[in-house]
Amino acid sequence: MTEVEHLAPRAKFATRRRLAIAVAIVAASFGFLVFRGLGDATMYFRTADEAAAQWETLGERRFRLEGRVVPGSVVERAGGIEFSLTSAGVQLPVVHQGDPPELFQDDIPVVLEGRFAGAVYESDRIMVRHTSEYRKEHPERVEGAPVPEDQE
Repeated sequence: MTEVEHLAPRAKFATRRRLAIAVAIVAASFGFLVFRGLGDATMYFRTADEAAAQWETLGERRFRLEGRVVPGSVVERAGGIEFSLTSAGVQLPVVHQGDPPELFQDDIPVVLEGRFAGAVYESDRIMVRHTSEYRKEHPERVEGAPVPEDQE
């Protein structure tokens, strides 16, 4: 057997091994991206009363918080706003970092993203939810919220 014939099986093995490593890296990268995407999509979602009841178990994990802005509770502060959120008679204090959306105001349903920091919910994203479609889909969540004039 010549030296070239002797080295051929080793070269094929090395090529296959490199290919397997490359495929494993691509698969792991793809898996990581899918996991991160699903993690964002499956973020915990709680109403203010549920979150207050589960405060200890939620800890400092990020989750979405839904409720209505308590009228008269919005206070501007450096870098953001403070307000209270209510649901089923329970109020939670909120500190939001950043500018609120243009449609943000007293007594409207909102969804926040953030986490508890002690007894306060720290938010970094506010989503205003008061369209007529949302009202039709979730009447129990927006009971008593004012209806914008263009949707009456």
